[in-house]
Amino acid sequence: MGNWHLAVVVWTVLVAVMTLTQAVWADAIGQIKTLAGDVSIVRNNAKLPAKAGDVLEKADTLMTGADGRVGLTFIDNSRLSLGPNSQITLEKFTFNPTTQEGAFLTKLYRGTLAVISGHIAHSAQDAMQVQTRTTILGVRGTSFLVQIKE
Repeated sequence: MGNWHLAVVVWTVLVAVMTLTQAVWADAIGQIKTLAGDVSIVRNNAKLPAKAGDVLEKADTLMTGADGRVGLTFIDNSRLSLGPNSQITLEKFTFNPTTQEGAFLTKLYRGTLAVISGHIAHSAQDAMQVQTRTTILGVRGTSFLVQIKE
């Protein structure tokens, strides 16, 4: 009878861990892979210090300080990097892993943004966009750098 109870406890713990992990990743659109210096995430009006491994969600704003740099990877395999004194908002992100279709809109307010597009950019024209104060860039399966000088 002792082994049976142990099996039930282990199974219960595994199910709980899997459920909590799915809940944490349910809204995840990406993750911080690398960072150096001062990097923050603004989520729900709260400014949090960022660290490697942090999950990214729709509408997150990322900010780097004078010594900050951050590398981001998204679930469609897009990769973004921010240089010092930069700020972006992950305005819109949808992705269907089965069809490889979606939409991705990033707003760049200041600084430097390097982009290597993922599956979304290959799914349709203008499915991936980077918006600045004066222009909207449509990404079509490429890599590029945008810099806003103040």
